[in-house]
Formats: sequence, C-alpha cells, structure tokens
Amino acid sequence: MKSTILCAVAATLFALFPTLASAQENEDAEPRWSIAIHGGAGTLDPDRMTPERRAAYEAALQQALDAGSEILANGGSAMDAVQAAIIPMEDNPLFNAGRGAVFTWEGTNELDASIMDGRDRSAGAVTGVTTVRNPILLADRVRTGSPHVFLMGEGAEQFAVEQGFEVTPPEWFATEARRRSLERMRAEALSALDVDHKFGTVGAVALDMDGNLAAGTSTGGMTGKRWGRIGDAPVIGAGTYADNRSCAVSATGWGEYFIRVGVAQEICTRLRIGYNRETFTGREALTELERVLNTMRSQRPNKSFQQTVIDSVMAEVAELGGDGGVILVTPEGHALFSFNTTGMYRGRATSDGVNEVAIFGGHVEAEASETPDH
Repeated sequence: MKSTILCAVAATLFALFPTLASAQENEDAEPRWSIAIHGGAGTLDPDRMTPERRAAYEAALQQALDAGSEILANGGSAMDAVQAAIIPMEDNPLFNAGRGAVFTWEGTNELDASIMDGRDRSAGAVTGVTTVRNPILLADRVRTGSPHVFLMGEGAEQFAVEQGFEVTPPEWFATEARRRSLERMRAEALSALDVDHKFGTVGAVALDMDGNLAAGTSTGGMTGKRWGRIGDAPVIGAGTYADNRSCAVSATGWGEYFIRVGVAQEICTRLRIGYNRETFTGREALTELERVLNTMRSQRPNKSFQQTVIDSVMAEVAELGGDGGVILVTPEGHALFSFNTTGMYRGRATSDGVNEVAIFGGHVEAEASETPDH
C-alpha cells in the first residue's frame, strides 16, 4: 500500500514537473550565474521623466549591472559581484547612497549599508557613517575584519580608519539637489515622502558559478531624518538577507515597515519552508519524497511559486501602510522583482543571456525572451 502511494506521488510530481526526466542532463549543464540590482523605488511618473533623465538612469543602472556581471561571468564570487555593482551607484549622485545621499534634518549626510554571504550567513553592517566613500566596503570589512555584525557612527568610522579606509570629506557626499529637498521640507513642513517621492536606496543580489548567494544594500536614508533614525537598509533580515538554502534579497522602501515585517528574511524563510515542506509522515515515505523533491529542486523550482511568495510579503508591507520593492535571486538563478510602487529602478543579467534595465512596470520574472520596458 505504502509503495503504491509513493509511486502515485512520484508520478504526480513528475507529471507536474516534466523537466524532471532530464535530471542527468541538468547535472552536466554549464554552471549558471545571475545578478539583480536596484536603485530605489517610489512614486515615479513616466510623463514627468524627461528622455534625458531616463537615459541617465538607465545608463547608470547598466554600468552597475555590467560591473557585477563581469565578475560573475569570469568565475568570481557573488560577494565580489554585489560590491562591484553597488560601488558605482554609491558614487553616482543620481542615487540616494554615498555621493548624492539625502540630508538629515541637521544638514549632514549619514550613510547606512549592509552585506551578507549566503554560504555561512556571515554579515556586516554600518549605520550613521559620514566619512566613508563606499559604505558597502566598510560593511563587508565589519563582516570579515571584526567579531561583530553591526557598527554605528563614530565607532564605525574609527574602525574604518583602523582598517585603512581613507577619510572622505563631507563635501564629497553633498549635492545641491539634495540640499534643496531638505530646504523645501523645512520651509513647507513636508514629510520625507512628500519631498522625495521615491526611495533611492541601492542594492544588489547575486548567484555565482559555485552556487553561492550574496546580498548587499546601501542608502542615505530619508530626507530630514532626525534623532538618529535608522531604516531597514543596514538591518540584516529587514533590508538585506542571503542564505544559500533559499535566496538573496535586497530591499528598498519605507524602512519602518520593512523592519516590522522583516521583509528580506521573511521571504527567504518562506521559500526555504516551501522547498522543504514534508507532506507525508513515516521515514520511508519521507526518504522517497525527499529524493523526488531534491530532483525537482535541481530542475529549477517553479518561478510562479517563488513570485507568489515575494508578492505576498510585499502585500503585508502594503497592508501595514508601507511601500517599496525588493530584488531577489534564487539558487536556481531566477532573478525576480516585486514592488508596490509605480516604479523601481532595477536591472538583471544572467548566464542564460538576460541583460536588461527597467524603471516602470510591475514585477517581472527572469526569462530571456521577455522585453524590458525601457
């Protein structure tokens, strides 16, 4: 009887996933890599975006995407690719990270960043730094060069100096456009959302040819932030998370809500549970079912399931009153997005030939045949 049930289960699973028959062929396939990036999400109006400004954003996204893709295509690590993709966005005043970061209420630029390695779930994060040109590099140094995960303010900057980071003067980060946003906010008693209309946080997630995942996020926070406010970007589990067993996620949005939901880890946890759901009881049944499920996982789990999980977590953010978006890469190389705003600056590239950047439109799944909306 038990054997009959198992055969029926296996037959059903193979009927639902016909590619399982080519499991051996998949083992001989070339190693795959994948990367996704974002440059913020928010209330973006296509009618108010000039062709020149749109071209500038698309060029900046492509530059970041190319930097990360080159690392992966040459066999480099996901961790190196994530940093390579984020650095040019931190240096570009179009984005709210590094140079071009928004101003606090006191008129300073305070920077946050975090990074996580999916191999061992080691992580590093910094918040409130003002003298480090590329905070994502400092976050990684916290991960590799200290016994800690999260450093803040003066202590993080002291650590940076001890680690050989150059002190970057405040004028490097300041831009006139961001200063005007702060002045308008003060003069008209507006909220940060009224001034910015978007969240310019930057991030990247990647899968390398060794099957390792990584995620990183960097931001200047919200215009006019006060009292040492910290958003989700430097918070491991909220704005950044990577776990080889499930996914790598970087988020952008209204940080308070992403923290409350624990967006990044929540997505990875739901996917991991979904991958390993035990439907039957009994050791023999579980052993056989595990064999079948392992074969399924080797054939790229269903993207519609993965997208549903991502969208459901973002729906929780919306239900609480928050908005924003996420990028995600899975162990199978799927590069996915989800956002509940009118747009999200984003891009993705894979070893299957996908290479595209986009600003408007809804969530998309990674298929080489799709047409980007740029």
